[in-house]
Amino acid sequence: MLGKTANGLYWMYRYLERAENTSRLIETGQRIGLTRSDADDDEWRSVMKTAGVAYGYFEGHDEVNKDDAIDWMLRSKDNPSSVMSGIATARQNARLVRTALTHEVWEAMNGCFMASKKTLARKVSERDLPSALGLVRQRTALVRGATHGTMLRNDMYNFARIGTFLERANATARILDVKYYVLLPSVYSVGSSIDNVQWETILRSVSGRGGFRMVHGNSTNPRDIAQFLVLDKRMPRSLNFCARKVLDNLEHLSLDYGVEPKSLELAKTLVSRFAHNDIDVIFEEGLHEYIQSVLGAFGELGRQVEIDFRFYE
Repeated sequence: MLGKTANGLYWMYRYLERAENTSRLIETGQRIGLTRSDADDDEWRSVMKTAGVAYGYFEGHDEVNKDDAIDWMLRSKDNPSSVMSGIATARQNARLVRTALTHEVWEAMNGCFMASKKTLARKVSERDLPSALGLVRQRTALVRGATHGTMLRNDMYNFARIGTFLERANATARILDVKYYVLLPSVYSVGSSIDNVQWETILRSVSGRGGFRMVHGNSTNPRDIAQFLVLDKRMPRSLNFCARKVLDNLEHLSLDYGVEPKSLELAKTLVSRFAHNDIDVIFEEGLHEYIQSVLGAFGELGRQVEIDFRFYE
């Protein structure tokens, strides 16, 4: 496969996943804010920091305003990681690799762009925000569905999936971090009713509420939720699941190309790291510190994937 095709597929699916995950982070901030009696607009500083978009926001704003923060994350053209920017960039990459996509995938991607552009053409009111975020999730899911249902399981598919799961792991880690390290009002709230409500909100933000209840029943507690989102092998947005999927696709690429790239070794190391973890040990050592370490490992893996495969021209 040409390097530019691999690159286009990799980034198409990374940006598509990023757009969906940014919408999930907006919803998480909105829901958690509703559980706090002392909530103010300044908490969106933390949400934007978690999303990695705070610096750009303050280049054009002097203070944090909830409506402006949501608009910056949702539809600002000046923010390359906004939901609309992500979908537009994904579509641009899809056009560059049009011949590598099936007709169904291209139509789903184009439809996602057109529907999102129409919905986000103007500032979204708080009343309309849930439906706008829901549309983004539905449209991005259609692209994934078309990908699963129509694309050959070849190197093109593998690059698409690697981009998806690297970006997804990044988002799950950041959503966990925004709860545990940033949005919890104080250490005195740990284990309280507000703490439990916020943890369930995190679970809902990654569409994990139904799966969690199948495994753990109706009772929710921070330990089980963190274990589910970090270590569970069956939860499609857990860190462990994402790492294993990246490894699977890198192994397929290794067989296709007859090489063992450095990224494959990094992925194996990351997966083995999850295998030897225990959620109680993670909590004892510090969930925030653990999340930051995992984010660094996934970031290094992503950079190495780009280095390893850009030379296959």
